[in-house]
Amino acid sequence: MFNVDANGAAIPAIGFGTYRMPGADVLRMVPAALKLGYRHVDTAQIYGNESEVGEAIAGSGVRREDVFLTTKVWVDKYAHADLIASVDESLGKLRTDYIDLLLLHWPKSPVPLAERIGALNEVRDAGKVRHIGVSNFSTALMAEAASLSKAPIVTNQIEYHPYLDQTVVLEAARRSGMSITAYYAMADGKVIGDPAIKAIAAAHGKSEAQVVLRWLVQQDGVIALSKTVSEDRLRSNFDIFDFVLSETEMQALHALARPDGRIVNPGHLAPDWDR
Repeated sequence: MFNVDANGAAIPAIGFGTYRMPGADVLRMVPAALKLGYRHVDTAQIYGNESEVGEAIAGSGVRREDVFLTTKVWVDKYAHADLIASVDESLGKLRTDYIDLLLLHWPKSPVPLAERIGALNEVRDAGKVRHIGVSNFSTALMAEAASLSKAPIVTNQIEYHPYLDQTVVLEAARRSGMSITAYYAMADGKVIGDPAIKAIAAAHGKSEAQVVLRWLVQQDGVIALSKTVSEDRLRSNFDIFDFVLSETEMQALHALARPDGRIVNPGHLAPDWDR
């Protein structure tokens, strides 16, 4: 395990994601992840499981200060007063007095971006949040957010897997010192059984999932989120730091990108994506 340094934040390169994970599974899997060595846990207000994430971390035996905890503000809480109140609510549910990284979950909203970014800065200045970031932002919106913010923007959490070329977003993030946090790394399961990925996996004695996670974290400034409700896969997903993909293998994975590769694209939330 290693950290990705991004505008003053040291973010563990692989995180345990809890999207669409019921509370009972959170209570079972988060402590197991922390026991294995994961030190980055990702949740969100809209996931409905912040309380279980907080309970799981508190009872894990791992010190709170050793866990990098991310949550996200949902779009109905973007007005200044609502955002501030929602962070206090998240802190209570998460059983902590600070969040390591707070993100705006999606960009589309009638609330001006300046108001949202101002509220993020306010909770950071109050010590409730250590770092701030965005999710599902285009490069234009990334630049706008950075220009509006007193504090540095440390990540843009986006869909990223071998079938979706995110080169433009990655390059913009690197120029501004931001990281990219990749979600949907398995492309909703499509990477499993892919002949090209399977061949690379066989060459290393690894699984397709391990190869894709390794491909992500081997890229400069990229953090990968992995999600599973299986303890065996939890261990496997973490076991990616004992091999290295060659440049040829990295490029072969990049070459799998296709024009219709994007999976997550809710029209009422999403920006005009970069081409």
